[in-house]
Amino acid sequence: MGIHGGNVYRNHVDIDFSINVNPLGIPESVKTALHRAVEMCDKYPDIEAEKLKKTVGEFLAVPGEYLLFGNGASELFMAIVHGIKPKKIVIPVPSFYGYEYAAKTVDSEIIYYEMKKENNFCMTEEIDNILTNNVDLLFFANPNNPVGNLLSKERLKGLLQHCENRGIYVVLDECFIEFCGERFSMISEIEEFPHLILVRAFTKIFAIPGVRLGYLVCKNKPVLTKIAGQLPEWNLSCFAHEAGCICAEQSEFIMKTEIFVKKEREFMVEELGRKGFRIFPSMANFILIHSEENLYERLLEKGILIRDCRNFRGLGKGFYRVAVKRREENEILLKNL
Repeated sequence: MGIHGGNVYRNHVDIDFSINVNPLGIPESVKTALHRAVEMCDKYPDIEAEKLKKTVGEFLAVPGEYLLFGNGASELFMAIVHGIKPKKIVIPVPSFYGYEYAAKTVDSEIIYYEMKKENNFCMTEEIDNILTNNVDLLFFANPNNPVGNLLSKERLKGLLQHCENRGIYVVLDECFIEFCGERFSMISEIEEFPHLILVRAFTKIFAIPGVRLGYLVCKNKPVLTKIAGQLPEWNLSCFAHEAGCICAEQSEFIMKTEIFVKKEREFMVEELGRKGFRIFPSMANFILIHSEENLYERLLEKGILIRDCRNFRGLGKGFYRVAVKRREENEILLKNL
């Protein structure tokens, strides 16, 4: 089953609902950039990523010096914990396994804040009681994976201020934020919170998980320097450089995606509800459902891969995550269910 989705290499899969990439696929201009990068493979990529910093900085309306790029968001999570060396880390669960994986590499004490099923696995203000002065770092995703729920900006600002007052670093994972709308992002508030390390990726929204390109935004220069010191030289390929520069010009594509995904998600939620599944509210491009049936094995027999969530801490047997895809693919999944 694996610890992540996308295990198409060891299964016969016709349609993969286990990974949450943009159903509209890779923009044509990004494909062109990737082809163009082939001609650059005989040179080392720019170690300073100067063009990428400038382009992405303009796209996000933040200074280029606030940016640090990684071989996917996963490399950045690892570099953050090795750079900061937190002794005590809080991780809300259920959530992305990568936070725990990174925390364990520096032997941090991990405190799990369990989000409850009866609250639809939403974070409540109870977490403030755990975020005390002896906590060094909080990992948190907005929207959360595997649930897809979104914390309001007001509540998020309160949480960040609570952590700022106590000197707690917050690693805010916004890898799925574009599917919900940029208005929910905390990038516009980056100046207010020196302890905020915001992590995003081009992987999901531009459907390029194979390219591996993530970035973090932080105004705290000493912290950025520490994190940068944990990254290998030339950690980005020329493909990541070229694709990233073009991705940063795709505002229209992002808006089109948000509208498309919202429509398809609402269609799927309605149909899944009709079939009697327990559905957890989502604002992202995936939906968490609960069923007593063994959906994973039975769908895999039909060439359809979904994410069995039993190995997410805080979930268990019967929880499944399905991606929102194009209508014809969504209908195939619904028909087989």
